[in-house]
Amino acid sequence: QVQFVESGGGLVQPGGSLRLSCAASGSIFSIYSMGWYRQAPGRQRELVATIPSGGTTIYADSVKGRFTISRDNAKNTVYLQMNSLKPEDTAVYSCNLRTVYGTNYWGQGTQVVVSS
Repeated sequence: QVQFVESGGGLVQPGGSLRLSCAASGSIFSIYSMGWYRQAPGRQRELVATIPSGGTTIYADSVKGRFTISRDNAKNTVYLQMNSLKPEDTAVYSCNLRTVYGTNYWGQGTQVVVSS
């Protein structure tokens, strides 16, 4: 079993910033990647950013230049710095951990609301 502690969501005005963090613990073996996905009301879950072990980070086109993902391997923690937030960034953001065997683990999600 893998447990997650997510934090950092909340309400922010357009143009503002938030920093999400996700710490994974438990039976963690052979991590392939850690990342963030989001789901807005009435829409499918979509990739925001992911950072593979020893690989190149991947960002959704909609967040490139505004969001930065980083990872602390020693702490099994992934961060998402979100700048220049827009109302369309409003969603539930969920942490993802994928193993080299293809198993996906998900955090419980944290709400981000961008509104004036």
